[in-house]
Amino acid sequence: MKETARMYPWGDGRRFNSYARYFRELTGGRVQKLSVDAGFGCPNRDGTLSGPNGAPLRGGCTFCSNAAFTPSYCRPDKSITQQIDEGIEFHANRYRRAERYLVYFQSYSNTYAPLDTLRRVYGEALAHPSVMGIVVGTRPDCVDEAKLDYFAELTELHYVAIEYGIESVYDATLATVNRGHDFECARRAVEMTAARKIHVGAHFILGLPGETDEMMLAATDAINSLALTTVKFHQLQIFRDTPLAAEWTAHPERFRFRSAPEYVDFFIAILRRLRPDLVVERFAGEAPPRHHLAGAWGGVRNQHLITMLERRLEQLDVHQGQLYRNEQL
Repeated sequence: MKETARMYPWGDGRRFNSYARYFRELTGGRVQKLSVDAGFGCPNRDGTLSGPNGAPLRGGCTFCSNAAFTPSYCRPDKSITQQIDEGIEFHANRYRRAERYLVYFQSYSNTYAPLDTLRRVYGEALAHPSVMGIVVGTRPDCVDEAKLDYFAELTELHYVAIEYGIESVYDATLATVNRGHDFECARRAVEMTAARKIHVGAHFILGLPGETDEMMLAATDAINSLALTTVKFHQLQIFRDTPLAAEWTAHPERFRFRSAPEYVDFFIAILRRLRPDLVVERFAGEAPPRHHLAGAWGGVRNQHLITMLERRLEQLDVHQGQLYRNEQL
């Protein structure tokens, strides 16, 4: 006998804990994210960090193509206020029901600067009359007690989320993609952030070279053990002019790409193991076709993928957390 909608704990009839439901419950209305580029860098780009051989790390993560995910209005030569205003105009037709906005600092590592700089940047964003909060994308090794204390202060009046690029729970994978930190560093950052009652998100890539299906499914236990509010996944995509593009060109046999239906089925296997209270913000990524070298799905948009996911969950009669066990924590 199939389960009815009222048997799911999230109250909206969906078979997973959706980001849209989370924000409706949190704010009572529709909230739209606006990306901005504040001009931050990363420590694995400027030689601050050292690799396993002691040489300075440069070039960033092998998969990173910031341009692939950055809207055209986002440029660090513009003020934060100007980017917010242009972002509101950019999204006006598509998201007419948006009542308030979150400013999403997505480009590079947005805590990689002195605290005074962070105060100036985030103070300007939160001073905008249409902005209710910020989402700060960064690396686990770019936060400290003082910075997190500052963000905790902001939560008294605003919504604040710190989103960590973790990418993998396996140290060997993190070294291969030139991250410059290990998984234990990510765990510490998440714990420090959650201890201050700041919303914590994390991002993971499914399909990085060297990770088998069994490894990715097993990684769900480690993800479940983190004190996260939200989680993002996306399929491996190879973008032009990245180190990973050169690796794929030289050794395509090391890579595996799933079709969109195959990926949806694989993600469902992860979703069934995922902690029920974790909010699934995203399960796949999209970028303009001009940036893709491999791993693209021919212009399939995220909304279509969500429809595919929901239809497939219904067909299989499964849901998030179905295989989750508390003793995994």
